[in-house]
Amino acid sequence: MRWKKVTLVGVGLLGGSLGLALRRRGLADCVMGYVRRPSSVAECLRLKAVHIASLELDSAVADADLVVLCTPISQMRPLVERMLKALKPGAIVTDIGSAKQSVVRELEPLVARAGGHFIGSHPMAGSEKTGVAAARSDLFSAAVCVVTPGANSNKGALRKVEQFWKSVGARVLRLSPEAHDDLVSRSSHLPHVVAAQLANLVLSPEHPKAQALLCANGFKDTTRIASGSPEMWRDIAVANRKNIGRALASFIKELNYFRRVLNSSDEKALTRFFELAKQRRDQWSQRAGSCSAE
Repeated sequence: MRWKKVTLVGVGLLGGSLGLALRRRGLADCVMGYVRRPSSVAECLRLKAVHIASLELDSAVADADLVVLCTPISQMRPLVERMLKALKPGAIVTDIGSAKQSVVRELEPLVARAGGHFIGSHPMAGSEKTGVAAARSDLFSAAVCVVTPGANSNKGALRKVEQFWKSVGARVLRLSPEAHDDLVSRSSHLPHVVAAQLANLVLSPEHPKAQALLCANGFKDTTRIASGSPEMWRDIAVANRKNIGRALASFIKELNYFRRVLNSSDEKALTRFFELAKQRRDQWSQRAGSCSAE
């Protein structure tokens, strides 16, 4: 389907990648971007991430058929409250946030009040890089995008949001907000906490200077995501704190088990630990590779 006007509220890595994908695939007559700084207007236009960039939220949202919130979670509600008067009846609003229960709970009734429809989304795509300069038109190709309708979601709007993500190359998975937040707390949020703590611990100035020189590819690969936006990850941690807390508890329990068998020099248990991890990771990698090739 082709949209007359799509507004991206926030044009960073994800918003910019959406704009590039929409323009390259000819999916919208007008891709409008709302940004906060004059320098961002010029950058978005230079990189052709949008057709038009604006510092004015109302004019950016006016007459839009689809509005995509591409900001940190804590900014979404204040922005929606500001743009409600400019939102046209029947407009669809979605987002790219990594936690969904609080977003859907807060934004669905707000958008409905203005005569629009809110459908939560979370594309499982991104990078440790930030800003529109890092945007790519193929960022969503073969990526899973979770769509999280609420109890009162409009079915027509839901179908359109799912088609929107498919049109930019994503594979759509429909989950409840609760199921989404439980699953990503282990697969996405816990790994980021672990990577951040590894970076904090290993690169602490308390260690000798030679420590950093001995951080090779294994450390680089494991901690890559620690370079992500601190503001974004702070918001995710707060929004999904209960699920992340449970995931951390399970992770710490298993680490304590590893410490016990390590202290006892239980070679069989240590071997099983690493064998099971390799088996599960290899099987997942093979499945993931076959899915992305489809």
